Amino acid sequence: MGKTKITTESDSLEKVEVKTTQAKTPKKKITSGILYIDATFNNTKVLFGDKLGNTLFWSSAGSLGFRGAKKGTPFAASKVGDLIGDKAAVLGVKDSDVVVRGVGSGREPVIRAFMAHGIEITAIKDATPVPHNGPKAKKPRRV
Repeated sequence: MGKTKITTESDSLEKVEVKTTQAKTPKKKITSGILYIDATFNNTKVLFGDKLGNTLFWSSAGSLGFRGAKKGTPFAASKVGDLIGDKAAVLGVKDSDVVVRGVGSGREPVIRAFMAHGIEITAIKDATPVPHNGPKAKKPRRV
């Protein structure tokens, strides 16, 4: 919040607005974490957590304002990775593991944008769910 200071100079009143802003300082320093990427055909969701599994921050292409089919594009995914990488760099993250889930087009651009902030990737794990038999097929239609 700003403070108002009133000074007088030769019988005239002047209002001088003094703004005090604090720099964004993180509450805790984290040196390593895990980046979870959920890349579907329709959206790309990214979550960053610490090694214990606690969520620190997250974002998605939809939450950045991309609508409809644009949410599933590599460009939208790179913007999400850029935002998460920026937040992680402010927190002091030096290295991170990556867990990728899904087959969408935003898998690689998120990692590239995240690494652009000087964070080293130590491991990449693909945790895409793959059905090994799938659900039971429907009975044939009788006409």
